[in-house]
Amino acid sequence: MGHSYTPGLRVTESARLERERRLPLRGDVLVRVGDVVEPGTVVARTELPGNVQIVNLAAKLSIDPAKAVDSLLQPVGSTVAADEPIAFAKGLFGFGRTEVKAPCSGVIESVSPVTGQLVLREPPIPVEVTAYVSGRVARVLEGEGVVVETRGAFLQGIFGVGGEACGAIAVPVNTPDAELQPADLGAEHRGRVVVGGAYVSYDTLMRARDIGVAAVIVGGFDDGDLKRLLGRDLGVAITGAEQLGFSLVLTEGFGRIPMAQRTWKLLKQHVGREASVSGATQIRAGVMRPEVVIPIGDDVPERAEESGGGLEVGAMVRVIREPWFGRIGRVAALPAELAALETEALVRVLEIEFADDRERRIVPRANVERIAP
Repeated sequence: MGHSYTPGLRVTESARLERERRLPLRGDVLVRVGDVVEPGTVVARTELPGNVQIVNLAAKLSIDPAKAVDSLLQPVGSTVAADEPIAFAKGLFGFGRTEVKAPCSGVIESVSPVTGQLVLREPPIPVEVTAYVSGRVARVLEGEGVVVETRGAFLQGIFGVGGEACGAIAVPVNTPDAELQPADLGAEHRGRVVVGGAYVSYDTLMRARDIGVAAVIVGGFDDGDLKRLLGRDLGVAITGAEQLGFSLVLTEGFGRIPMAQRTWKLLKQHVGREASVSGATQIRAGVMRPEVVIPIGDDVPERAEESGGGLEVGAMVRVIREPWFGRIGRVAALPAELAALETEALVRVLEIEFADDRERRIVPRANVERIAP
């Protein structure tokens, strides 16, 4: 019988985890090695340069560009307020006066004697990086950020959208094959990480957003509603920057797919505990998984449980790349010979019989992961 190894989503009751928290630009690190941090603790801070506003003084004042510098009411480098006069010119024959006001608050950065244009730099944009998870600062990246270490339960999803979120876990449904309904959500779920069962609808997600739910973790979601949720086609990109008002993590795939028993039990046993959730996903090179981290301290010994392992005929697998991303089925055959892809590359493949329609397809073995039956 054919046999191979394939990785899977990680589901771990207790593991030591490190999360790097890095600024987009060099700045100030606000904590030290050994400091205890919470998810909302600001560990580093910097400022991004403000946007630039261009003011054409020569055109607005009807003067020669070479005289633009002399028209300034305040020198280059000065800070000005919105609607404050920044330049002037006298009218024809010295009668009257024309003024130009600042379109926004900022700093006069430069004036060109060639074009007569003034560059006004808006105030810098403050950027703060939080710890994301409860734990201790393991390392300081000087001027850039920190590495936070924690021990906790950990699980990965197959797909997610939305940024980072944190909240206590709530499970308003009774079974892993239940559908999370709008009626299941109430005011008590505000700021919570809500765990559903097999499916969540678009309407339920809108209800979750209105209530103020921090994150939704569920088995499946309709891929046709993804564009509706995001307001655009996702395409091939890294998710996680979407401004949805909540994070969404799918543990199984697209469609109505009951949450794996192991995942369900892990989340159920931590009801009421704080969890950190990230919907960031990348499904091409440099795979990035959405995740749920539930810090539990150092009392529980590390124990990893991986869903990877031997891949053989009859094993349940999930496709993790297009064009059948997220679909689940059983291995129908493991051909020993190499097969040619459209790119003419020769790779090992397997034949999948999809669970939803019994359709069979040939898929590269590198494009699937084994899942629990």
